[in-house]
Amino acid sequence: MPAASHREDADLTTAKRTTTSSVASTTKSTTTRSKSTPKKTKGAEATTQLDSQLLDFYREMLFIRRFEERCARSYTQALIGGYCHLNLGEEAAVVGLMSALEPTDYLFTNYREHGYAIARNIDPKAIMAELYGRVDGVSKGWGGSMHLFDLDHRLLGGYGIVGGQLPLATGAALAIDYHRQSEVVMCTMGDGTTNIGAFHESLNIAQLWKLPIVYVIINNFLGMGTTVERSSAEPHLYKRAAAYQMPSAVVDGTDAVAVLEAARVAVASARSGQPYLLEVTCHRLRGHSVVDPAKYRSAQEVEELTHFDPIQLLADQLISRQLSDAASLEALNTAVLARIEEIAAFAEASAHPDVSTLFDYTYASPVVNDSRRLPGQALFDETGAAR
Repeated sequence: MPAASHREDADLTTAKRTTTSSVASTTKSTTTRSKSTPKKTKGAEATTQLDSQLLDFYREMLFIRRFEERCARSYTQALIGGYCHLNLGEEAAVVGLMSALEPTDYLFTNYREHGYAIARNIDPKAIMAELYGRVDGVSKGWGGSMHLFDLDHRLLGGYGIVGGQLPLATGAALAIDYHRQSEVVMCTMGDGTTNIGAFHESLNIAQLWKLPIVYVIINNFLGMGTTVERSSAEPHLYKRAAAYQMPSAVVDGTDAVAVLEAARVAVASARSGQPYLLEVTCHRLRGHSVVDPAKYRSAQEVEELTHFDPIQLLADQLISRQLSDAASLEALNTAVLARIEEIAAFAEASAHPDVSTLFDYTYASPVVNDSRRLPGQALFDETGAAR
């Protein structure tokens, strides 16, 4: 697209969407709170709890950032194959959302899922090993970056097809409802997913049947390289829930505490039998994938993105609240970097999966006449037996 037109769209987006940390509802507006203003709490105990939460969030967000940066480096070293999409700039959204879930709740997400897997307490060594395509990975080396799966932690995929997770997540919510269980499904997606049929079909049936599911739009304002304003007639994506009489809200995704508070409301609604749509706005700091140079962004826009870095924003808050100082944060960064190198070394030392295991996890249970042929192999072996 023409650079000038994109710049106008980006300015419009910044002016309209990213200057507050409010939670806006389709039914009523709420008072906004500046990111620079500490959240009001009642009593010293609540203040101490918030302080501890901010420190915990920073540690987790920093770990995700350094993990993803190491992934980008490993990709350039040809240690990670296929496609690779990073959570850079979305760390506050990730930790806020995952902190609202119980360990027994389910998560479906798209191909930008490394940070979510970490925040679900999956062993980061197993995550990195999967990205490297090794047997110690969460999907035994056969899933790669876009297809992380861990039933024990109830992460039921990374999905490479845009919107592919929505019908499956809705089906999981139906199963929970059918068995009268108390779990909730959270299904995250990018802003571009809201324009496909599965989005509307899933929200419609979830509301009709009152399924226990929270749909989360991670709106980083770009569907690959196209701005939301150029692809969506209604760019305020949370408002789309109104077509299904579903409650919804939008929250500033650079503020992990605000995301947690909004996600708690959404999860409580879903657990009570009322599905919910939550839009989380944040900026993708790099290209769509590791190999995307993001030429659709001007130099000015790239510079402006630094003001929306959730890691730096939270670091500034920790220092201003006297919860930490620059030296302590740098020491933490050094420790995290050392830990990430240990994780990368573990992944590189892990063995590649044997070709004979390629089809081991195609089906959950044995299937009659299931073919185990590799690409290019004949239908029958040398003895005449079917492969």
